[in-house]
Amino acid sequence: MPREYTNQPPTAFQRRPHLARDDDWIRAFLKLAQIGHIATSADGQPFVTPTTFWYDEENHQIAFHSNIAGRIRSNIESNPKVSLEASELGRFLPSNVALEFSLQYRSVMVFGTARVVADPEEARRLLYGLIGKYFPDMTAGKEYRGITDKELRATSVYAIQIEAWSGKENWEARADQSDEWAPLDEKWFGT
Repeated sequence: MPREYTNQPPTAFQRRPHLARDDDWIRAFLKLAQIGHIATSADGQPFVTPTTFWYDEENHQIAFHSNIAGRIRSNIESNPKVSLEASELGRFLPSNVALEFSLQYRSVMVFGTARVVADPEEARRLLYGLIGKYFPDMTAGKEYRGITDKELRATSVYAIQIEAWSGKENWEARADQSDEWAPLDEKWFGT
């Protein structure tokens, strides 16, 4: 029988609760994850956009940016409820049972409300945080020119206030196997 998801938080009913990770794990993962996918919607049409992002731990928010005009800004302005997915994929895991084939993964889902950052100083701080995540050994004014007012006016900076999140990790060496079928040859395990 299907579960009733109406009026439940977006992280309700984890299918495999033993794979769930705690808040500390989620924070650490978001600090290292390279690419996120922002989900927005407009007029009943969902959109997913890949982006770099920064977890601003002090303010418990996700920062990212885009062009000053475009679909993502239009979607957020009309419906600020968004989600972000970030994941790391490992090896494909074969099984001797069709429904047990699997994949190693680590992932986080973030749910929240996005806003366009209007304050120029806050926008600069978030952009420098974003740059610092990916280029921690570089400094504005030393290795690169800082953000100009003109560049800031040509950029949309967003902050997603995190309302809920969940993290999962399945990094098993092998997928479940059945003793009701012939075992797989070692060649399938890539070890």
